[in-house]
Amino acid sequence: MQTKRMTFPGRWLPYALLAPQVVITLIFFIWPASQALYQSLLREDAFGLRTTFVGLENFVRLFGDPLYLNSMKVTLIFSLGTTLLSMSLALLLAVTVNRMIRSRSSYTTLLVWPYAIAPAIAGVLWWFIFNPSIGIVPYLLDMLGYRWNHRTSGGDAMLLVIIAAAWKQISYNVLFFLAGLQSIPQSLIEAAAIDGASPLKRFWTIVFPLLSPTTFFLLVVNVVYAMFDTFGVIHATTSGGPSQATNILVYKVYADGFVGLNLGSSAAQSVILMAIVIALTVVQFRFIERRVNY
Repeated sequence: MQTKRMTFPGRWLPYALLAPQVVITLIFFIWPASQALYQSLLREDAFGLRTTFVGLENFVRLFGDPLYLNSMKVTLIFSLGTTLLSMSLALLLAVTVNRMIRSRSSYTTLLVWPYAIAPAIAGVLWWFIFNPSIGIVPYLLDMLGYRWNHRTSGGDAMLLVIIAAAWKQISYNVLFFLAGLQSIPQSLIEAAAIDGASPLKRFWTIVFPLLSPTTFFLLVVNVVYAMFDTFGVIHATTSGGPSQATNILVYKVYADGFVGLNLGSSAAQSVILMAIVIALTVVQFRFIERRVNY
């Protein structure tokens, strides 16, 4: 069997095609990352008039700071909650839509719309829904005997930001789950049905294992999303409060760097956050991928 090999008419054409992506990566990722790494080794005053090289002192102080350790715990809870909620609901919606025949495209379009909303707007929408004074959800919960107030309760605040962040990501997950479901051969499912397997058993023994590549990919994407792309949701809903209950790592980088003007500590936090995400991605590809069936 012969394999076709792509040939380019000019020697520099492949490099020219790669150049835009390489330039964008250098400008918007490599350069900022190198600057953050360099700045994490410095101590600067708020006006940038004096800079002192302190080595790893910023990192040592962070791991001895109770507020930073609390932010790590909050980030872990927030990331797990957002990932599990968004992926589980997206899988349920994708399975439901996939069983439809006539209205599948219409439902898919409606489910995609929330992904086009900016994170800050999504946060504001859920802030109004859960507002203790004018929100419909606190009114219904009050009728059931529960006094909702995310301004004073850390648990309520955490639940609010998890719901808002997960809702923003569900549409993205639905698209990939739906594509994965449609790629599964129907003959396998029909054969299991003929053998007498129930719908639930067919899903857990045939459909879900064949969805493992899609699930693994979305697991990585959702963890990165929860740790990096949820700043707007946090800022619009709770601003890290109450009492640091929703102050995740990416928001603490902003609060310490742009509000507190502690630039060295903020840069060190961004380096640690980047290292955590890289480590989680490596662990996922190294160990979790072994259970994936391609």
